[in-house]
Amino acid sequence: MEAATSTGCSARTLAACVIGGIVLGASVLALHIAGPVSVPSLPPLDAVRRRLRRRRRRPVRVYMDGCFDMMHYGHCNALRQARALGDELIVGVISDEEIKANKGPPVTPLHERMIMVRAVKWVDDIIPDAPYAITEEFMNKLFNDYNIDYIIHGDDPCLLPDGTDAYALAKKAGRYKQIKRTEGVSTTDIVGRMLLCVRERSSDAHNHSSLQRQFSSGHGQKVDDGGSGSGTRVSHFLPTSRRIVQFSNSRGPGPDSRIVYIDGAFDLFHAGHVEILRLARELGDFLLVGIHTDQTISSTRGRHRPIMNLHERSLSVLACRYVDEVIIGAPWDVSKDMITTFNISLVVHGTIAENMDYAKEDSNPYAVPMAMGIYHRLESPLDITTSTIIRRIVANHEAYQKRNEKKEASEKKYYEGKSFVNGE
Repeated sequence: MEAATSTGCSARTLAACVIGGIVLGASVLALHIAGPVSVPSLPPLDAVRRRLRRRRRRPVRVYMDGCFDMMHYGHCNALRQARALGDELIVGVISDEEIKANKGPPVTPLHERMIMVRAVKWVDDIIPDAPYAITEEFMNKLFNDYNIDYIIHGDDPCLLPDGTDAYALAKKAGRYKQIKRTEGVSTTDIVGRMLLCVRERSSDAHNHSSLQRQFSSGHGQKVDDGGSGSGTRVSHFLPTSRRIVQFSNSRGPGPDSRIVYIDGAFDLFHAGHVEILRLARELGDFLLVGIHTDQTISSTRGRHRPIMNLHERSLSVLACRYVDEVIIGAPWDVSKDMITTFNISLVVHGTIAENMDYAKEDSNPYAVPMAMGIYHRLESPLDITTSTIIRRIVANHEAYQKRNEKKEASEKKYYEGKSFVNGE
């Protein structure tokens, strides 16, 4: 039986060899008749390497620098546009000494400006004490040490004291990209709104304390009420629905989210605002911020306030990474209906604010959440208010007025010669 099996296997093997030989011979004959056939060559080694690099491509890193003094929604929009040109945005915050040497004294010191920039939701990292001028040495440091691919700036010119372009080297290296300047606002404009009071009273014998009282009482400030009597400052900002969408997170709270609510004016958005928002956000899953109307603020803090109008203040708050959503034009009183509508779990307020006498008033805006046991008072990390910023301007109004006059001239020249720039 074993011999028979062995013989059968040998016969099948022999048959397979014969058939294989016939097939091979037929294939050779066919190739001979058809002539030479081109055999695909392997791709070059460099091409293979490029494909592998593309597969594991590192993120595109872009760099933008600035003073970010009295940071506003225009700064935030510039950072948003810069971030859209890459995968990671690194921001250089220029030192106090460099600002003073090139532009005049800054209103907010470096540590406050760093808090502000770091809180912008489109910023991935910051470089403190960045130079005002991008020298060849610093540019190479950006490219080699920080792996920066492109340097970004707005379409408005940035000139050094000697009149040369601050970004000339980056442009020459082919590593420069331009974004559209946000219309209707600048630090010069905001400081100018506050300096109106000083300019109009400069011929009087009033001292700085008197000027500060004018800010508190609302005298001497030019206003444009548009016939409404609201007393809102002149603003050239043209709000659009698209801009609000661009700044929004486009997401709501989950069904079981713990929603924290905080309200206020958030005028001249500053580091004190950022820090109290950060602490408020840590108390829940979703931070809802109520921003009071211009009329509400004027009625409680004087006709001169707010310095920034409702839409300007809303965008500044929306740009903060700790904020999930805002109520544009929030009511003064936190009602039971409002708490139910927004499913608010906790209402908070800082210990440092413009108006801390609300509990003594006949109409306490937080009476309802207090009665419900959902009110919490947060210890404010920084002793800064909008009045703090105003006092800084007033105390150094001559230096800021001189700085503004110089800047206003360059901005006027920019607007007279500007052309349309496609951008978002």
